Amino acid sequence: MLADFNQWFLSLGAEYGVNPYIFGGIYVGAIPFFLASIAWLVKRARAGQSTVLPTMLAGFFFVSAYIYLAIAGRNIPVWVWVFLAALIAYGAWSTIRDTRKKIAAPPED
Repeated sequence: MLADFNQWFLSLGAEYGVNPYIFGGIYVGAIPFFLASIAWLVKRARAGQSTVLPTMLAGFFFVSAYIYLAIAGRNIPVWVWVFLAALIAYGAWSTIRDTRKKIAAPPED
């Protein structure tokens, strides 16, 4: 059963020109870098310093797996791009909301 799932999983990559393990690795591997960027952003915002670089890095890590999909992928259906755009928009809104709350909160000792 596990072998069948693995075969199906890999067939998705062959159909769309991406390696699902690379996509998953980028997706999961970017999480600690994204969280570190958000922590850096909050720290700099509370200190009254520029947040441009940590914001750009957080955005890059947030979409890095989809950048791989856009570069390496082919024949990606339109509904996938619409779904990904909705996920990215919701994730960005949620991250902005949570980051603003963290910046506004008193510093923890």
